[in-house]
Order: sequence, then C-alpha cells, then structure tokens
Amino acid sequence: MQADDPSFLRQIFMKARQALRDGWRVLRKRGPSQFQFWLIALLIGIVAGFAALFFRKGIIVLQGLLYGTEDVTRLNTLAEALPWYWILLMPVAGGLVVGLILHHFTPDGRVRSVADVIEGAAIYDGRVEHRAGLASAAASLITLSSGGSSGREGPVVHLAGVISSWVSDRIHADGITARDLMGCAVAAAVSASFNAPIAGALFALEVVLRHFAVHAFAPIVIASVAGTVINRLEFGDVTEFSLPVASNLEFYGELPAFLLLGLICGVVATMMMRAIFLAEDMAGYIQVRLHLPRWLRPVGAGLMLGIIAIWFPHIIGVGYETTSAALTGKLLWHEAVVFAVLKVVAVAITLGGRMGGGVFSPSLMVGALTGLAFGHVATAVFPDVSGAHTIYALAGMGAVAAAVLGAPISTTLIVFELTGDWQIGIAVMVAVSMSTALGSRLVKRSFFLAQLMRRGVRLAAGPQDYLLAMFPVSKLMRAPDHEAAAAEDQCWSLIERGVYLDATATLEAAMPLFERAGVAFIPVVTLSGGDRPPLLQGALFHVDALKAVNRALAAVSREEHR
Repeated sequence: MQADDPSFLRQIFMKARQALRDGWRVLRKRGPSQFQFWLIALLIGIVAGFAALFFRKGIIVLQGLLYGTEDVTRLNTLAEALPWYWILLMPVAGGLVVGLILHHFTPDGRVRSVADVIEGAAIYDGRVEHRAGLASAAASLITLSSGGSSGREGPVVHLAGVISSWVSDRIHADGITARDLMGCAVAAAVSASFNAPIAGALFALEVVLRHFAVHAFAPIVIASVAGTVINRLEFGDVTEFSLPVASNLEFYGELPAFLLLGLICGVVATMMMRAIFLAEDMAGYIQVRLHLPRWLRPVGAGLMLGIIAIWFPHIIGVGYETTSAALTGKLLWHEAVVFAVLKVVAVAITLGGRMGGGVFSPSLMVGALTGLAFGHVATAVFPDVSGAHTIYALAGMGAVAAAVLGAPISTTLIVFELTGDWQIGIAVMVAVSMSTALGSRLVKRSFFLAQLMRRGVRLAAGPQDYLLAMFPVSKLMRAPDHEAAAAEDQCWSLIERGVYLDATATLEAAMPLFERAGVAFIPVVTLSGGDRPPLLQGALFHVDALKAVNRALAAVSREEHR
C-alpha cells in the first residue's frame, strides 16, 4: 500500500518540517497571530515558571550550604546556634561576590528589579536589559542566600522580563505584543514563586502593564496558571503561611480599628520606602566622598547586616519564620515592634547597599509585625468588641505591602492566597484601602514609581508625561533642505535670543520651551563648545511635536481599551 511506502512517509515528514520552518519564518517576520500568541504566552509562562522555581530552589540549596538548613521557615531559629563570626562573615562574603558580579556585568553596578520592568513596559516596547538582568538575578540569589534582608519577587519579576524580552526580539514583536508577553512572563513568575495564580495575573496587569485591557487578560491568565501548576508540582497545593483556627471578626465594632490600622500601615510603609531611599543617598554620598570602588558598596552593607544579625538573626533572608510567628500570634508586643524596626533598617541597608532582592516579602513581614503590635493594643483596650489579634496581623500584612507596591487589588488577593483565609476579607480590604490612599500621597504612588522618579523617569503621572521623553527632537525636526524648513535667518535670530534646542534633547525639554517662547518653531543645534558658534541642524515645529504626541497618546489609548 502507498501508506507503507518509505518514500511516501519521508515526503510527509519533509512537508511537515517545511511547514514548521515556514510557520517560524512567518512568525518572525509578521509577528504572532492570536492563536500563535496564546501558544507563545503558554510557553513563556512555563519557562518563566521554571525560572522562578529554580531561583527559589537555588536559594534553598545555597542557604543550606551556608547556614546548615534548607528550611526557610526555621532559618532564624537555627541561625542562633551558629558561631557569631559565621553570622557576621556570611553577609560580608555574599556582598563581595555580589559587588564583583554587578561591577563586571552591569554598566552602573545597580541591581535590576521590578521598577526596570515597569520602565521597559512603558518606554522600551516591552524590553529590558538581558546581560544586566541575568547578573542581577545571580546577585539577588547570592544576597538572599547569604544573609541579605530582602525579597525574592523583584529579581524573579525581572528575570521573567528578560525571558519575554528575548522572545520578543526573536519574533520581532511590536510594542503591544511585547508588553503582553512581558505581562505573561511576570504573571507566571509571581504565580510560581508564591503559588498565587489570581494575584500573579493581577500583579502583571496592575503593576507592570498598569492597565486591564481585555486583549491582555486571557494570555496572562493562561501563563499565570502555567506558573502555578509548576509550583504545585514541586511544592504541592499548600499556602506559604499556615494560620491558626480562624477567629470571628466583630465586623461592626472592629471596622473603625481596621480603618485606623490602615492609616498606621500607610505611615509605616512610607517610612520604610523613605528609609530605603535615604540609605541609597547616604551610601552613594559615602562612596563618592571616600572614592570607594563600587564593588565595595555591597561589602559594607553586608558588614552592617552581619553585625545586626549577631543579636537579631530575624533579619536574615526573606523572613518567613518571623512573618509566620506574627500571623500565629507567637510574638509579644515589644518583640513585634523591635523586629519591625530592625527589619526596616535591614532592608534599607540591603537595598541601599545594592545587594539585590525585592521589597514585597519584607513589606509582608513588616506589615504582619505592625498589625500584630496594633492588635495587641486594640484587643487589650477593647476586649469585649475585639476578635483575635492575629486578624490584625493579617490585615496589616496586606496594608503595608499594598502601600509599598501601589497595588491594592493584587496585594489583597495575594494575601488571601498566601494564607488561604478568605473569611476576613472585609477587614483586609478596609485596611488596604486606607493604607494605599495615604501612602500614594506621601510617596509617588508606589515604591517602584518613586524609584523611577528618582532616576528622572516620570511614569506616575501617566503617558501624557513620560511619552515626551520618548521623542528625540532630531527625529521630528525639519532639516534645512526640507521643503517646508524654517528660514535660516529666523533660526539664527532665535538662537541669539537663547531659544534653541540641543540635538540630543527630547520633547520633554521642547514643549515647555514652546510655551515660554511662544514661537512656531525652535532651532535645533549641535553645540561645538568653547567660543565656536553652534551648528544649525534644523528646526522643530510646534505642530510636528503636537502631532507626534497625539499619535502616541492615541496608540496608548487603543492599547488600553481594545
């Protein structure tokens, strides 16, 4: 029969292989279709999920080698039995390795994290740095394993961004497609890291993409579920924290207390963020004043962390043991207060010293401790109308984390998924809403957006603000040989008045100058330096600038509403 003819089977095989090659060629040149895009989203979700899993397992294995235990829930207790010099030297050694990695593999010695992913999604068509991102992941892995006091979500999110950026480059994805793929990777990584599929998907939409467009929702959910499956295949269907038997909430009597707790958590979150920024500024100032090489900066941070950890090993690592103790009510009031203060100091030292890691897990710990301390007071003052003080720890955990991340929706859900307790949702939502409302006014919307603001990247105000920085005047100006170019004598007249733009400037500098000068065009020049006159390159017309901004705003609007 023909079906048994080897040559016939070979022809079928050759046709199938050619079809795959043609499909890959079309995919690279024209970008993915809807079905192809969903398939790619699933594959990216699987890869990002495994990356998050390997990152987490890597921390466990390396921590076991350094501290003698792979159980993150007992790290602080077991560390107390280690010699003091070991506790001191581990963060120092880790800081040295981190400093060398960042010095050789990043242009500025800075760890990449969630803020860079947000910037990549908004400004760089859904791309982040590959080399610096991989170096940052390695540095954060060593930081979290050797005694640094930070979280694992930041490096995992950026590592997911590196994966999606690589894929987007290979398939020549446009900005919208690349951003959606980045959202898929981030959702999968967060879900795989915390076993939280709902929160993972919403985190990608709320924090990274910063919109809830329908076209992005389905593939992000698919990727998030894929990441969760990978987590559960390894760790099972278990929550990160085990809570005691659920206590009843005296809803009407206790709601004012949770409103007050939310405001307190907003203040605590603000203090935590500003402490990190202050530590960054101080470390930078000391580094410049003493002419220290940048690779020594993490070493100094590690030394300070080691000194604190000798007496308070609770600051080591992600802090799950202390967070669990707070959620189960095993800490006294003064212990909760002291540990919260020390954790804020330790996180500031870690991130200010550029050791790597994220802020989500530390904010959970600080929030749980803050809520527990408040709960001790509230239940003691009003025992007849109060439930268990552990409820306040759960609400505080969500409230501080939401204010730090600027993500009330995903943070509320991730707290539920981390604990498995959905019964006191009203209390958590009330505290989260108040803390976010207050924290977003004391700091630029969130820790990540405030970080970007400190670098001169203004994303908090929306696209109408940051889009201006994306348009170089050299791309929009009319050259002297343009058919509708500005008259040369008028250009030089404006230059003599001081009305001109450097060729390297963007519309961020041009638009205010148009408002001040009240002119139809501005000369674009190249400054020669010294006493030599500038070189006239062309002129930027106000109407051309406005058209470019309007097109960009329309494109953003279409993406967010299609």
